[in-house]
Amino acid sequence: EKGNTDSKMQTFRVFLLLLLLTVSAAELAKLDKFDTQFETKKEGSGAVVEKGNTVTVHATGTVKETGKKFWSTKDPGQQSFTYQAGVGKVIVGWDQGCLGMKVGEVRELHIPPHEGYGERGFPAWGIPPNGGLVFEIEVLAIK
Repeated sequence: EKGNTDSKMQTFRVFLLLLLLTVSAAELAKLDKFDTQFETKKEGSGAVVEKGNTVTVHATGTVKETGKKFWSTKDPGQQSFTYQAGVGKVIVGWDQGCLGMKVGEVRELHIPPHEGYGERGFPAWGIPPNGGLVFEIEVLAIK
C-alpha cells in the first residue's frame, strides 16, 4: 500500500510541475520577429516607448540559468539608466523588449543568449557564454 501511495504522490508532483510550467509559459508574450519574451508586471500609462526616444528606466538583470543578479539600478550607489530606444545602443532583447512600454510600466524580459551577450557572454558581470538573461525594467521617463 505504501508503494502505491508513493507512486500516486510522484504522479501528482509531476502533474503539478507540468501545470506550473504551462501556466508560466502562457504568461509570457513573444516579440514579433524576435525570440525575447516578456511579461507585463505592472501596467503603465501615457507616453509609449518608440524607436528613437530617450528612455530612462530602473533595471535589474539576472542570469537566467543561475538566478544571479549581475546589475541593478536600484542598488546602493547606482542610479536610473538612460538610453536611446530601438537603435541598437543596448542588447537586442532589451532594445526590442522595451518598445511599446508606457511610463510606469514594469516588464520582465526573458532574453535568449543570441539577443543578449551571445557566445562571449559578459564575464566581468558574471554572465557566462550563451547565458540567458532576465531583466525587470520599469520605465521612469520618455523623451
